[in-house]
Amino acid sequence: MQRLQLLKESFFGLDVVQQQLLIGCAVAAGGVLAYAMQRRSKVKTIPVGEGWWGAGEKPPSEDENIYPFTVQTSDKEIEDLHERIDRTRFTDPLEDSGFQYGFNSSYLKKVVSYWRNTFDWKKQVAMLNKFPHFKTKIEGLDVHFIHVRPPHRGDQRLLPLMLVHGWPGSFYEFYKILPLLTQNHDGISFEVVIPSIPGYGFSEAPHKKGFNSLAAARIFITLMERLGFSQFYLQGGDWGSLITTNMAQMRPDCVKGLHLNMCMSTRGVKVLLSIMIGPYLPYLVGFSREDVRRLFPFFEKNVWEMLRESGYLHIQATKPDTAGRALNDSPVGLAAYILEKFSTWTHMKNRDLEDGGLERKFSLDDLLTNVMIYWTTGSIISSMRFYKENFNSNPNTRIDARTGIFVPTGLAAFPQELMHCPKSWAQIRFRNIVSYTFMAQGGHFPALEEPQLLAGDIVQFAKKVEKL
Repeated sequence: MQRLQLLKESFFGLDVVQQQLLIGCAVAAGGVLAYAMQRRSKVKTIPVGEGWWGAGEKPPSEDENIYPFTVQTSDKEIEDLHERIDRTRFTDPLEDSGFQYGFNSSYLKKVVSYWRNTFDWKKQVAMLNKFPHFKTKIEGLDVHFIHVRPPHRGDQRLLPLMLVHGWPGSFYEFYKILPLLTQNHDGISFEVVIPSIPGYGFSEAPHKKGFNSLAAARIFITLMERLGFSQFYLQGGDWGSLITTNMAQMRPDCVKGLHLNMCMSTRGVKVLLSIMIGPYLPYLVGFSREDVRRLFPFFEKNVWEMLRESGYLHIQATKPDTAGRALNDSPVGLAAYILEKFSTWTHMKNRDLEDGGLERKFSLDDLLTNVMIYWTTGSIISSMRFYKENFNSNPNTRIDARTGIFVPTGLAAFPQELMHCPKSWAQIRFRNIVSYTFMAQGGHFPALEEPQLLAGDIVQFAKKVEKL
């Protein structure tokens, strides 16, 4: 009744022309929704397909064994890094520019000084090895992953869970959340698998063109099957969100639940109408007050912000090898390129700060460990190529963009994520949302920023699914 009263007050507070416009939009939206409801009744999947991404021709058979892997380093590797750092040429930043022009050079000097004189890579390598690492050959590629089984506790139920990272992150993003997920949660605990996307970190880069999210999804399904899991949970953000969503579209029978901390909506009449009507009659288009606060003014918070922050995307989606060559040769250039994203994607207001607000959420050890994973593996170019492979065709016309997701889905909406996706928009594609949470704080890297919050939402989501 309270919502109805708010709708009445909002509607009658508009002039006649605005009222007629809204009525016409509402009628059109009703027709579109009725048509959509007719089409969404049947569960559809996308083909799993097959691929070969190794060098040369595909052999008659492939080694399917799983081998232990250990992260290693050497004095020579560290000496080379230090020599390159010592030859860095810095440029003075503009006065009072903060991070508005990119990574501020004054603060970069402080980061580099810490990297060169204090950061202990050998210590961080030992820390990386505290969890068991493995590799296995899938479709011609050595796929790296971490696999952690919690200690056996009586009648505790173990739920297999795969966590998938994005760019410019790595498997290391999940090191803080991993111990939280393997704890006992009222009789439920997770057996966690964390792969590196091929071309990222310790997973071999594809040798052939065309390796996109669908190929990564298929490889990760194979990985889970090879580990003996017939059903499992998935969690992802950034590219991990798309890859895990593709996995759910390919094999919904295997995916017990899909949890995402980044969700991109499809374009369409419903989204357009809700952008027009939402600021005035939010409840009419399924918006909450929090949706309105996060979305509007729409062009400022979504269109202009994305234009300001998406320059990297255009480079990587068109000519990744050109910029990548420089980054692969300069450790300081690589650090600036990667860490700038950990600044603005954590909070856009960090652009106004000389230090980019980096140490408000992260330690330099954590940030530089992620950079070192890219540096020591030489994987920045292959990681950037993933953008070109996924944007080679119109993303909105790909088969996965036109296929609904029917597995139980949980969405964690962090307030500083690059774009906010209301539940009403998410429901266009995700047809079985059992949990949608407005998270109290956090941005694009929640597993590293807010591990307690993200872990708590994953746990409550899984408990809901297990009761279904």
